[in-house]
Amino acid sequence: MFPSIYFVRHAQANGQERYAGLTKKGHEDAHALANYFHDKNISRIVSSPYSRAVSTINPAAEMLTLPIEKDERLIERCLSPDPMKNWLIHLEKSFKNDSYKLQGGESSLEAQSRILSVVDSIKENTIIVSHGNLLALYIQSIVFIDGFKLWKQMKNPDVYHLHLGSSTLKKLDWKS
Repeated sequence: MFPSIYFVRHAQANGQERYAGLTKKGHEDAHALANYFHDKNISRIVSSPYSRAVSTINPAAEMLTLPIEKDERLIERCLSPDPMKNWLIHLEKSFKNDSYKLQGGESSLEAQSRILSVVDSIKENTIIVSHGNLLALYIQSIVFIDGFKLWKQMKNPDVYHLHLGSSTLKKLDWKS
């Protein structure tokens, strides 16, 4: 039997730093996600170690009595280690040219290889919690889609379901 993977973009946070916590709405959405996942036969949870990602899935982990495996390969993609005024132009360019890389940053190919190595290790129904840029890069790598446009449309949180047997990827309406 082929497993299912649920990709979750973290809930709304108070910032982009590694230890930025969730907003009030982010915490509410995290509890709603727990209710959504309660009957999905989840066996494993793998998350970016960033606080906002772990906090997003913690209520589900508690409900499902599963540990959260923190995996550095799921951290957000580093476009540049330095703040930039025109970062959005560079981000779009990086989605169009997967080898494009700023000094000290990470190309799309490098970031994709991190998340692909996580996905390749999945053998059971799993929730993967990460960040918008990395998830959009992953989705772009398996589905013919404009990853930059997808990234701009993503919400915090968003949930995507991938069934490994059919390679079918769907954005889920998890709040209904």
